[in-house]
Amino acid sequence: MGQSTFPVPSSGSSTSTVLPVNASSVILDGSLTSASTYTTTVNGNGGIAYLTATDNPATITVGGTAYSVPANTVVATTAVVGSGVSTTVAATYAQTAPATFTASTMPNGALWRAVAYGNGYFVSVSYNNNGGAYSTNGTSWTASTLSSSQRWSGVTYGLVSATPTYVAVSIGTNAGTYSTNGTTWTASTMPSLSDWYGVTYGNGKFVAVAQGTTAGAYSTNGSSWTASTMPSSSTWYGVAYGNGYYVAVASGTTAGAYSTNGTTWTASTMPSSLSWYGVTYGLVGTTPTYVAVQGSATTAGAYSTNGTTWTASTMPSSSTWQGVTYGNGYFVAVPNGSTAGAYSSNGITWTASTLPSSSQWYSVTYGNGYFVATQSSGTTAGAYFAQTIAMPVNFGIYAGPTTIN
Repeated sequence: MGQSTFPVPSSGSSTSTVLPVNASSVILDGSLTSASTYTTTVNGNGGIAYLTATDNPATITVGGTAYSVPANTVVATTAVVGSGVSTTVAATYAQTAPATFTASTMPNGALWRAVAYGNGYFVSVSYNNNGGAYSTNGTSWTASTLSSSQRWSGVTYGLVSATPTYVAVSIGTNAGTYSTNGTTWTASTMPSLSDWYGVTYGNGKFVAVAQGTTAGAYSTNGSSWTASTMPSSSTWYGVAYGNGYYVAVASGTTAGAYSTNGTTWTASTMPSSLSWYGVTYGLVGTTPTYVAVQGSATTAGAYSTNGTTWTASTMPSSSTWQGVTYGNGYFVAVPNGSTAGAYSSNGITWTASTLPSSSQWYSVTYGNGYFVATQSSGTTAGAYFAQTIAMPVNFGIYAGPTTIN
């Protein structure tokens, strides 16, 4: 059907040259050449569908399930595709190494302590007032106002039913806050007055941990919270979710923790007694991988392939590692008070990267092809690394057998 930014359903041969052997007919075919996504409704035959991409990879979402389709491969859907099924084809971002970050400007000189991405928005919260900020591109920011003036210390994103929800927690109070658009915020109440620092979302729950106590908390909607109990009274600093496990790390100890439901926790052991600050999750090939970084100004790092047992790794420099994230093939860590960052493709071996200024980089996140970092130095400094979109993507969606063998 030729090159087209906005393809239409076709009954002819697909633009993709990788034809599934069991395909019975073409549901959709086309090419992304300048637009990075295309969304439409398709009509299947009530069987599985085959997804293809050539020249470059794509992410094809069929009926709410996202499938990663490498270039020149065929991927079968795990569910049947009937009539009126929403489908989005998205060009994927090239896995370029995040070696050098570019400076950006925050809307004011607040202590930007945490940043998260979801539903098209980067959202940052500040530690010294009711200031917030949001960005649709990771490079330019707009100020927002949180529900009260607190030391906001953590922020995350989750999809509650069909509602995008951002949640932030604070230190020395029971004040929480949430937003359904990333720009306006509503007050919530945590189950205790604690130093809530880390917060994450996964498997239908927001989960928060606090410093210097056994206090934990969980919420299914981001607005009402229930108390939980951590396995020890430690300075719980970071928490992440992945592959069925919530994983928490603490500062100044070997204490770690994991949970399969976000409500009950089991103790784990970090490889050394350091100030473990940040933790994240990524899928390295087919291997679930959790990565933790520490702020003790050493080269120590840690990784886990199950969320319960940890192995030591080595960072590229003795920095005060504060924040860590995963996106599009890379773990990225940022330092407090240095330009020396780090990245890793496996969470085990690390390579030095460069931040644009020697700021107190506290947090980093990934979304929509951008790694975005914020700092707590009281300046307007921000940073980003942009990965490029690999296009064109020539794709095809084919009807398969009406039964799954």
